[in-house]
Amino acid sequence: MTLRVAVCDDQTLVRAGFRVLILTTFDLDRYVFAALRGGASGFLLKDTPPNDLLAAIRIIADGEALLSPRVTRRLVAEFAKRPAVAVEAAHRLTGVTEREREVLVLIARGLSDTEIAAELYLSVATAKSHVGRLLTKLGARDRAQLVISAYEADLVTLGAS
Repeated sequence: MTLRVAVCDDQTLVRAGFRVLILTTFDLDRYVFAALRGGASGFLLKDTPPNDLLAAIRIIADGEALLSPRVTRRLVAEFAKRPAVAVEAAHRLTGVTEREREVLVLIARGLSDTEIAAELYLSVATAKSHVGRLLTKLGARDRAQLVISAYEADLVTLGAS
């Protein structure tokens, strides 16, 4: 894995196909939302312990998404306050199969491909296939956007297991 660090005030890196992990001292929702809309795959605060930062870099490099726990709690709470979005988001799920909906719920609960496979008695390859189709059908860039879609469509709610 090659790590390149760049400071950029626009979306050049995201458009170029790079995975972007934002590391900042600013724990502000508007920065988180702007980073995610701009294509960042991760958002961490600079007080993140070094081992967690290294793990985050690996996660992002593997094509997954990651948010700091504080940011995740606020993000989920913010989307939970927006019930009007659910109707539009549910409409986007029109082409999604029942099995894909099940997978989407498990993604929103934070399960990995391996855990999804075990939960639904599938092979890991089949679970990855479902995730890939969800990314395509929902026009999502990564799992973080799938989680947002699941919350927006009221497939999962804050605090539900």
